[in-house]
Amino acid sequence: MIYLKTDEEIELMREANQLVAKTLGELAKLIKPGVTTHLLDVVADTFIRDHGATPAFLGYKGFPKSICTSINEQVVHGIPSEQVVLQEGDIISVDCGTLLNGFVGDSAYTFCVGEVSEDIKSLLRTTKEALYIGIAQAVPGKRVGDISYAIQSYCEARNNSVVRELTGHGCGRIMHEDPEVPNFGKRGNGPVLKSGMCICIEPMINQGSKQVVFENDGWTVRTKDRKYSAHFEHCVAIHPTGAQILSSFEYVEKVVGTNI
Repeated sequence: MIYLKTDEEIELMREANQLVAKTLGELAKLIKPGVTTHLLDVVADTFIRDHGATPAFLGYKGFPKSICTSINEQVVHGIPSEQVVLQEGDIISVDCGTLLNGFVGDSAYTFCVGEVSEDIKSLLRTTKEALYIGIAQAVPGKRVGDISYAIQSYCEARNNSVVRELTGHGCGRIMHEDPEVPNFGKRGNGPVLKSGMCICIEPMINQGSKQVVFENDGWTVRTKDRKYSAHFEHCVAIHPTGAQILSSFEYVEKVVGTNI
């Protein structure tokens, strides 16, 4: 069932998502060669709790940490660890969620670690641009498939591939609500977008094949060919005047800049 939110509920969701944005901004200050993903998790957990919220990911279906840290060929759901140390030239997707005042915030950003090759920067650029191209379709009267088609066609035209097994989703009082929001599909298909819907749009785009492997830890998803993958996510409210982005990359980009 798709739950439509009131204006008041959307404002509470905005607060939860802005805390996610600020948390990602704090992590942006730390991401460099030599840092462990465990440290990122500890800092995120502390920052979220210090601001009156709880980490939405911790314990969710058994997930053991407060953020997901996915490096290079890992698509999503990487588990932070003291044994995982960032290296020069890596990329890392950090996916973060908060639970604040009864509502979930959810957003992700893929960071460069030190100097990254131009072809990898191109992958990140395409993925981030595709996110906003998808968001532009998130208006009343359109369908979920219009978002999906916009993302897929943009990325595939640039010789990247779209992961099929994982999708965006509705968001609200729980992390994953209806509807699913795939990053591939046909225009005019899927549920109609209505004012009050809140959805997470999150392109997961591969440099090589679209095929993925689910690792034995039960969480981490990586590309089958081990080529790099990028992931960006915003939580969006459908509004009569257009898509309202409830999350933000403002705090990240104050640290890393706006150009990939």
